[in-house]
Amino acid sequence: MQEPIKEKVLMDHIPKHIAIIMDGNGRWAKARSLPRISGHKEGINSVREITRVCGEIGVRHLTLYTFSTENWKRPSSEVSALMHLLLKTIKEEIEELHREEVRFTIIGDLDTIPSRTAKGLMEGVKMTEKNTGLNLNLALNYGSRQEIIKAIKNLALKVQSGDLNPANIDIDLLSDCLYTRDIPDPDLLIRTSGECRLSNFLLWQIAYTEIFMTELFWPEFREKQLMDAILDFQSRERRFGNVGQKIQN
Repeated sequence: MQEPIKEKVLMDHIPKHIAIIMDGNGRWAKARSLPRISGHKEGINSVREITRVCGEIGVRHLTLYTFSTENWKRPSSEVSALMHLLLKTIKEEIEELHREEVRFTIIGDLDTIPSRTAKGLMEGVKMTEKNTGLNLNLALNYGSRQEIIKAIKNLALKVQSGDLNPANIDIDLLSDCLYTRDIPDPDLLIRTSGECRLSNFLLWQIAYTEIFMTELFWPEFREKQLMDAILDFQSRERRFGNVGQKIQN
């Protein structure tokens, strides 16, 4: 880690959970007259570096918006290339992640993911399930509205069967029906490429999350940029609807 930045970061106030909307791979490639898949490949280098740094500084959960339910609308050739790249990357990286005690998990619906890719991903999940380091959590074929609807349907079935009184439905009960039931809500959400929208990502979970947006494309987002985002996070007051207290150095 770059020493001047490290000296500024409060290591006892590192976000426990960082979520990232990794946007701008295609535009990064276009700006360099490269095919879009080249942007996705370069974006993997950012994933690798951000994962490493998060593990080093004590982030417990890193959730990356890898492929949304809306991304199926992209040209089939690009979708196919992305699925191949995802499988290739996991096969190349999972041993190193395992050695570093990283736990690899997935949120989203894998039923419509190509079976070969889904199988490779689940093998990585199984290999690392007992690791105790950083939880690298990929949001894959993920859509937050779809996630919430699925949770509501599950609760409705319990009500219908008589196992649940509707009066007992509360925030905690619905949260327990989400993909993210085993991890805390994000403390910090980062979005790259200058876009100012949430794109159907963790809509329930980010109710009180601090949001950091940058003009940089995802392939340009590396260690320095992550630390800048964390420094910005540490300068804010988190009130959760109450009177807050600013983190002091």
